[in-house]
Amino acid sequence: MTLAYWILAALLAVFYLYAGGKKVAQSREQLRPMMGWVDRVPMPLVRTIGVLEVLGAAGLVLPPLTGIAPWLAVAAAVGFVLIQVGGIAVHLSRGETRQIGLNIVLLVTAAVAIWLATTWV
Repeated sequence: MTLAYWILAALLAVFYLYAGGKKVAQSREQLRPMMGWVDRVPMPLVRTIGVLEVLGAAGLVLPPLTGIAPWLAVAAAVGFVLIQVGGIAVHLSRGETRQIGLNIVLLVTAAVAIWLATTWV
C-alpha cells in the first residue's frame, strides 16, 4: 500500500508541478493553446489555481516523507479532487464533454491517493 501511494503521489506531484508552474509563470496567450478556458477566468484566479497545484504537489510528498503532519497529504489529495471537479464543471459548461477524460483520470487518481494515504496516516 505504501509503495502504491508513493507511485501515485509522485505521478500526481509531477503533473501538478508542471501544470501549476505553467499557470503561475506563463501569460494568458501562452496558456491559451493548452488551456482554452483561461479566456473565461480572470488571470489572478488562474495564478491562484497554479499556486494551489504547486502547493498540493508539495503536500502530497513532503509531509509523509518528513513525517511532519502527514495528514496534509490527505488534504492535498482532497484539494486535487476538488480542483478536478471544478475542471470538469468548466469543461461541461463550455460544451467540451470530450475533454474531461484527463480530469476524470486525475480525479480518480487523487481519490485513490486519499484512500491509500488514510491507510497509514
